[in-house]
Parts: sequence; structure tokens; C-alpha cells
Amino acid sequence: MKEQLKLDITGMTCAACSTRIEKVLNKMNGVEANVNLAMESAAISYEKDRVTSHEIILRIESLGYEAKEMEKRESKQQHKEEEIKQKKQKFFLSVILASPLLYTMFAHIPVDIGLPMPSILMSPWFQFLLATPVQFYIGGPFYIAAYKSLKSKGANMDVLVALGTSAAYFYSVSEGLKTIRNPNYLPHLYFETSAVLITLILLGKLFETTAKGRTTVAISKLLNLQAKEATVIINGKEQRIPIEDVRVFDRLLVKPGEKIPVDGKVILGQSSVDESMITGESIPVEKSVGDKLIGSTMNKNGTLTMEATRVGKDTALAGIINIVEEAQGSKAPIQRLADLISGYFVPVVVGISIVTFVIWYLFVNPYDFPAALEIAISVLVIACPCSLGLATPTSIMVGTGKAAEMGILFKGGEHLETAHKIKAIVFDKTGTITKGQPVVTDFIAYQEEKKVLQYLVSAEKSSEHPLAEAIVRYGVEKRSSTMPVKRFRAIPGYGIEAKIGNDEVFVGTRKLMNLKSISYHNWENDLLRFEIEGKTAMYIAINETIMGIVAVADTVKETAVQAVKQLSDLGIDVYLLTGDNERTAKAIADQVGITNVIAEVLPEEKANHVKELQSKGLKVAMVGDGINDAPALAVADIGIAIGTGTDVAIEAADITILGGELTLIAKAISLSKKTMQNIKQNLFWALIYNSGGIPVAALGLLAPWVAGAAMAFSSVSVVSNSLRLKRVKI
Repeated sequence: MKEQLKLDITGMTCAACSTRIEKVLNKMNGVEANVNLAMESAAISYEKDRVTSHEIILRIESLGYEAKEMEKRESKQQHKEEEIKQKKQKFFLSVILASPLLYTMFAHIPVDIGLPMPSILMSPWFQFLLATPVQFYIGGPFYIAAYKSLKSKGANMDVLVALGTSAAYFYSVSEGLKTIRNPNYLPHLYFETSAVLITLILLGKLFETTAKGRTTVAISKLLNLQAKEATVIINGKEQRIPIEDVRVFDRLLVKPGEKIPVDGKVILGQSSVDESMITGESIPVEKSVGDKLIGSTMNKNGTLTMEATRVGKDTALAGIINIVEEAQGSKAPIQRLADLISGYFVPVVVGISIVTFVIWYLFVNPYDFPAALEIAISVLVIACPCSLGLATPTSIMVGTGKAAEMGILFKGGEHLETAHKIKAIVFDKTGTITKGQPVVTDFIAYQEEKKVLQYLVSAEKSSEHPLAEAIVRYGVEKRSSTMPVKRFRAIPGYGIEAKIGNDEVFVGTRKLMNLKSISYHNWENDLLRFEIEGKTAMYIAINETIMGIVAVADTVKETAVQAVKQLSDLGIDVYLLTGDNERTAKAIADQVGITNVIAEVLPEEKANHVKELQSKGLKVAMVGDGINDAPALAVADIGIAIGTGTDVAIEAADITILGGELTLIAKAISLSKKTMQNIKQNLFWALIYNSGGIPVAALGLLAPWVAGAAMAFSSVSVVSNSLRLKRVKI
């Protein structure tokens, strides 16, 4: 049986790190791992009879990284803030020490610019004193990480930084030693190269860490929706407790203006509740005894006593947060390209650097060791693959976060990537295109209207059919009284019969009238008219005479027409799939602008119709809300569940639309397109930085400190470009 393990991993510095950890873990028996550099985490599925979680953690640690089971978000945030604080302290210390060394670089400019240059600044030992703390204290983590990486037969960004800065530092030390033997010797010092490089890389990492924190703002917003405390009733007394201490079956008191603490049901009281944060519906919902309550929604104007039914990680909001987190931590297929490149990048760069050094030392500037060394260092530094590793996950994090804020839940990065490829979208009718709640649209009484309505409502009150519920609600609205029913019988597929007083009452289809030998042909035109409009129409007969017709319909959602138009404008073929008869299905389709109708489909056949469209080479999305839609949702390239539907449908889907707002479907597809554009931009610029910069550096056109600055800010530019998604209008 597969177990799930989520780990926080520290010590990853570039794509080569995350790729190596993932590759090593996936070679373990029964382990499937997904390592996310941007979130510094790993999502692991493993077979516990073949490997333990402890063995997995030890394997990661053997590669030189720290791994532990994922902390509470609050603890993780505290550690992140502490990490940023330490990086700032080290960066400012590094700036203080490296600034005098940076100043000495002006002494090497061929043109005299008139800057005073104190002799002490040019002393190799003064520069040594400034550069050494930067190299080994501030830059110490690079050495440790590089050693661990090489020990595990890997190579990452730290190897490049350690090699480049060490070459500059130790060559400068050797030049300083020559002045001891020969006081007149003019040393070639590169202390400023190593110190300034480390300072710039620290600055880039500081910016990167801060920017990455902003990519998870959606999770923070969702967490802020949660209630922090609840009022529990114990032995008749009220007591405020932390939300974490609430247990299933606890009785809770919710006063006006307070958040519903957890999911539950009303056991006393009446109020209206604002559920817009979950359902998207701006109008508060009336709640009374027996009604369900969603945790974190707002109680408006009445006091409610509720019983907790789902707490902690089982609540609706916790489920939403979990889906968003998993989506942000998942990989889109396009990331495989970056992972593939990163796995070979560092060893190749080291090889190019060595070849560059040899060519410059032997052929370009024969035996000019300092010049060849400087160019080799530039090649090492410009090629650090940090930005390549951040290109995809940061866009996925921002894209899925923005979607969640809009009420769209992507279950994974792969679905965010696939959504924009959709060419056909199939809608279930009931509860998706329609509201899923039948209402009486027409009532005709050919004589004695009050009596006919009274008999109709009285008879239907004994039925449990959804259409009967609609008729009873209609009776309440019309203030119709009811009468005792002496006998009641439901005839499936036909209708109902009842005895009220001394009268026999029949409500049903033509088949029922034929069965009871009641003539209806004089009123057939009225029935046909309602059926053509997509309504379910039934005759009402008292004794052996037709007395009226009642028409019931499941009304179309207000946003359905707009949603269908938006999808058509995107070039997507829209289909209506329903078990209803052809006439009713076409009537509903005409109302919303759908031309492709597949009617009279049995629930188990829905998936086959989706497969049929896929066989034509189309990427197909299925939109549904019921248990009978689950197979089709699972088969489709993208399954889209309406959030007001069943848990089974939501579980089977790849995207969930909270609240049933259909216009969000087109927005989900548009957001997918924008996110993929953003990822491609990131990959393009990352490859330009990494690959395009190497030949420039190899030609001697980049000083090491310029290469370091370019490398450091390449990561920042990629993360900043990802953050642009937050401002994109969808």
C-alpha cells in the first residue's frame, strides 16, 4: 500500500540539487518522488513494506541535504523569516568587507580618473584580511554544500561558486607570498573578484528568497480566512478554545458577526450565512435546524448552536488549502526539459571552463596565467543554473495561487499545463448548465383553479420525487391549503394516483392517462408547447376528467449563456451531454447557445462519449457535478467539477470550480495559457543567461564580477517575471 510523505528540504541551491535528489529517490524500491526547488520541499509516495520514511530521509541526508517531515506552516514561516534575517546580516557584513576591495578595481582601469588610491588598499595583506572572512565565513556554506555534492558524486551551483572564488582567492594568496621573497614584485591580485562575487551571489539569493515568499501569498490569504478560536458549550457553559482543540460532535455557539469555526450542522437557531468565500454566491444563505454549515464562512445576523462534523484537515477550507499546496508543489511536464538540462549542466560547464583556460593560456595569450584564470572564472560563474530551476515552479506557484483566489482549484501543475490545449468541452446538464433544482414554471387549470391546485399539492405532498418537491414549494408560494390523502400510490415512469375525499386524483404523463383510459387529446397542444420549451409537463385529472396541466423545469444558470459564448470565442467546441430526451435537451441547449447535443445517454455511457471525441484527436474537458459524472470526469483529458456538486465528482476531477460559477471555466483555460506563456518566457531567459553567457565569458568579454552580477540577478528576474502573473487580467 502506498504511503504519502511530505518533507521540507534545506540546502538546495539550484536545479541540479533538486534534480539529483529526485533522481536518487526514484531509484529506491517503491519510491516516487517530486522535489520542488521553489518550495524547498518533496512530495513522496512510497510502499512501506519495501522502504521506510526514515530510510528515505537518511538517503536525502547522505546526499548532503537536510530533510525532515513537513512542519506546520507557522513554524516554517518563522524559519523562513529567520533565514532571511541571517542572510541580510551576512550580506551587509560582506558589503562592508568587500567595498574597499571593489574600490581597488578602479586602480586597474587604464585611464586615470583621478580617484585617490591609498597605498594600504593595494597591500596584498590588507586585501587578504578583508577577503578571508568573506571567503571562508560568509562563503563557508558554498564550500560545505560543494563538498557534500561532490561526495555524493554530483555537482551543483555551489561547486561552480566554490571553484571560481577559490581560484581567484588562492591565486591572489600565492601572488602575495611572492612579495615576501621579492619586495619589488608587483602582484596580480584578484581578492576583489572572489569577495565581490560572493557578495553579489548573496544579494541575488536574498532577493530570490524574498520574492519566492510572495509566490505563496494565495496560501496566506486562505489561511487568514480560518477562524482562530471557537466557543464550545460544555455542561451548559460557554468556553473559548483554540480552533485546533475543536473535536467532532462538539456543540459550538456562533454569534452574529463571527466566523463559523468548523464544518457542521445547525442544531438550534436561525441566521443567514455569507458563504461567498467558498461558493462565490454573494447573497447570504438562510440557515435553520438541520442545515449544513461550512467552516470559515461568516454568520451574519442570528445566533446559531451547531454540532461539529468535520474539523482540522477534514474541513472544506482545509481541503481547498491542501489542493492548492499540492498543485504548487507539483511539476508540469514542461519542467522535464529544465530538469534534463540541469542534470548535466554543471559538469559540462566545468569542462568548458577548463578548456577555456587551456586555450587562453596556451594559444590566445600564451602563458598569461592571470588573464586565463580570470576568463575561466567568468565562465564558471555565469553558468550557475539557479534561474533554470526556478523557471517552471515559480510560475506554477503563482498561477495556481491566482486561480485559487478566483475560485478555481487546479489539482496539479500538469492540469494547469493541459487546460489551454482543450479543443472540446462537454457539459452535463442537470446541476451544471442548470441549477439542479426543479421549479414549477407553468400551471393551467381549465376550471376551478383553486380546487385543482389544492388537489395537486395535496397529492404530490405524499411523493418523494424531486418534481413533487417543486410542486409542493409552488403550493406554499401560492398559499394553497392541503387536504388529507386517504390513499396514495406512485407509479414509476407514469406518475401518481391518490384519493382525496371521494375523488380520484391522477397526475402524470400521457402513459398514465392511457392506463386509466382518460381522454387528453383536446389539451395535447398545451402539453406539447411546454415540452418543446424543454419542460416536464404533466396532466392533472380528477376522476376521469382532465382538469389542468402543470409544467416543471430545471432552470438554466444565469451565467450559462455567457460561459458558453466565452468558450466558443476561445475556439472550443461545446457539447451538452444528458440523459434527457432529445426534445428537452435541445430546448435547454438552445437557451444557452449550444449546438452540439448528445441526449438520452445512460450514466454509464457518458465516459464512452468522451472517449469518442478523444478518438477524433481532440483534447476534451468534461464538466459535471454528480456521482454519475465521475467516470467521464476521470476519462477526460481535463475533468472539471462544479464545487456545489458531490465529493465523488470533485475527487475524480482535475479542476474544481468553487460555487458553480460557469464563467470561471473560460478563465481557467485563459489562465493556463498565460501561465504557459510565462513559463516559456522564464525558460527562454534562463537559457539565454546560462547558455548565451558562456561564449561571451569564454571570449573574455565579461569580468568575473559582471558575470556574478548577471548570474545573481538572473534568478531574481525569473521570479519577478513569474510574479507578473498576479497582475494579469483574466
